[in-house]
Amino acid sequence: MFTPKMLARLIGAAALTALPLMGLSQGEQDSSTERAALEAQSRLPLEDLRSFAKVFEQIRQGYVNEVDDSTLLEYAIKGMLQGLDPHSAYLDSRSFDDLQANTTGEFAGLGIEVGIEDDYITIITPMDDTPAERAGLRAGDVILRLSGKSMRGVSLDDAVEKMRGPVGSSVTLTIGRKGHKEPFDVTVKRDKVRVYSVRGEMLEEGYGYLRISQFQMDTGGDLVRAMKKLKKEGEIKGLVVDLRNNPGGVLQSSVEVVDAFLEEGLVVYTEGRNDSSNLRYAASSGDITDGAPLVVLINDGSASAAEIVAGALQDHRRAVVMGTDSFGKGSVQTVIPINEDRAIKLTTALYFTPKGRSIQAQGIKPDITVERVKVTRMDGRGRTTEADLAGHLGNGNGGEESGSEDRKRAKADQDDWFSRDNQVFEALNVLKGLNLYVRRTPTKNEGSSTSKAKDQVAQIRAEDL
Repeated sequence: MFTPKMLARLIGAAALTALPLMGLSQGEQDSSTERAALEAQSRLPLEDLRSFAKVFEQIRQGYVNEVDDSTLLEYAIKGMLQGLDPHSAYLDSRSFDDLQANTTGEFAGLGIEVGIEDDYITIITPMDDTPAERAGLRAGDVILRLSGKSMRGVSLDDAVEKMRGPVGSSVTLTIGRKGHKEPFDVTVKRDKVRVYSVRGEMLEEGYGYLRISQFQMDTGGDLVRAMKKLKKEGEIKGLVVDLRNNPGGVLQSSVEVVDAFLEEGLVVYTEGRNDSSNLRYAASSGDITDGAPLVVLINDGSASAAEIVAGALQDHRRAVVMGTDSFGKGSVQTVIPINEDRAIKLTTALYFTPKGRSIQAQGIKPDITVERVKVTRMDGRGRTTEADLAGHLGNGNGGEESGSEDRKRAKADQDDWFSRDNQVFEALNVLKGLNLYVRRTPTKNEGSSTSKAKDQVAQIRAEDL
């Protein structure tokens, strides 16, 4: 048991550093003065320790409910770390487990990516081969209740915590789905879920989309696997990298993602009090996209490692950054285990972009600001085209005709991204513009036009468009 007597002994030991040094020669006095100055800087504050002991004893003796000494000391440790900055923290066994799950991408749960829309938890996508997918949950489903309790106004973190649980346990979700008049219940049995932090799809022919939800230990490998799948569908003329609402994660993984898109150059560097916190990370040769133009999407939920990626690609003029200002978390946390199931998360350094920008409390500013909004197309009256007229002449080059019905179908294909996510739609338009810019730029040497085109794309920024 931790008692006031033990605190007194601790205070007494600290007091030894305050004893004067007597009976020394002049040289010894000089060196002792230096030692005393160093000791004065490092010794424990005695009055503050006495105050701590008094508060500890008052709580121990007089608090309305009895609290054991170990719990009080744990509270003291938590308060000490929380007082430093918003990101330093004491990790108890549960928090430590959650951190490890987020880092490795493995946990026991349902297997859905969720967000908040109109004050309700909404399913962004069910992950492949997970309990949620097998239960028939779909993107766009709204979780109205969880085991009978309303989910309206519940924070994202609390919702995720409620949906996780032991393997084999079940939870009932009350779902609201577009096209269904009444909500319905879906019971899902929790299982071990492996979260892949990167998923990809083709927006349209030649233009890919990569969503990076967070930076886990294997995010670099996930990125490579997702790109291989996209390349199997055809040539990549441009790529949207979506970092919106990405809270960050493992620093090394963000370096690997940037490295995948750069041929060379500094990615990020960190500065702290200790030599071990002063690090520099550089890219190795090899661009996974073969120089295709990039648009990176960010918002105020893009933090830490996500800002490292956006900032590095922006500094190297490798990507056009679109969206809104990022969160502004430019600090590095080191997890230091205390024992087998507890640790502290301590802020040990600040990170800087290749051009020396500190993102701390400032964030990354996009090259092109695009707010996330709901877009409704303003359709005019249906118009007849030349191709609809009876007896019209054919195309002079024998090309395919474009009638009013053809245009309606083409517009319907575009409406998916246009109405579902206007930021992705605008990013796609920028990629097309970049390709047009390169194709229209004349080159002296036809044989080297491909490499020159890649160089031109890499140099284009918002002010060039």
